[in-house]
Amino acid sequence: MRVENCFFCGRPAWPSKGITFMRNDGKSFRFCRSKCHKNFKMKRNPRKLKWTKAYRKNAGKEMVVDSTLQFAARRNVPVRYDRELFAKTLKAMERISEIRARRERVFYKKRMAGKRARELAAARKLVEQNEHLLPRLRASTKKELEAKAAEMGVEVEELEREELAKLRSSKKTKVFGREVVRQRVRTDGGVEEIPGSGEGHMHGDGHDWENNDDDDDDDDDEMDTD
Repeated sequence: MRVENCFFCGRPAWPSKGITFMRNDGKSFRFCRSKCHKNFKMKRNPRKLKWTKAYRKNAGKEMVVDSTLQFAARRNVPVRYDRELFAKTLKAMERISEIRARRERVFYKKRMAGKRARELAAARKLVEQNEHLLPRLRASTKKELEAKAAEMGVEVEELEREELAKLRSSKKTKVFGREVVRQRVRTDGGVEEIPGSGEGHMHGDGHDWENNDDDDDDDDDEMDTD
């Protein structure tokens, strides 16, 4: 059983699967799926599409020079059938696939080495450039921390750093104005808070403009019914 590679993306095209295109000059093109066939008919360059093997090899994301890749080369050499040779060939194919998988893992580790350090450097640079967008402590909070530091005998900077870390880690941050919380009365007489009612944008006058928009829509509906 011969497993051919897709002419466009390079994936394996299994027997009885995919599409075979025969050109007028007699050359055949094997495609693993209709997606590759359509891109081939649109005359697209596989080296410019990120989901193809050609692009990954061009970008250095796939092994190109390796001894295990030579075994997958197509050879049209007739060989007389031999059961022992056939069994040895199958064992060798399994062993070669194991070696290739191990070498691909090593290749990936070498290629991704230092990625974490680069990401951290980019994140630090982004924080330095946009430091004015980070949450800041209020003057009242700073005074409280100063009094607390005087009582505990600790530096104020440490408490400020801890408080800022809490603000940045938490999803909800302190904002100016009061938080509008909607409640509804249950049938049994209890009161429960409507989930997500206090997540609107707050302003200095304590109004939640998103919730007010909903109220305006309800008023418009009532006016229409009248």
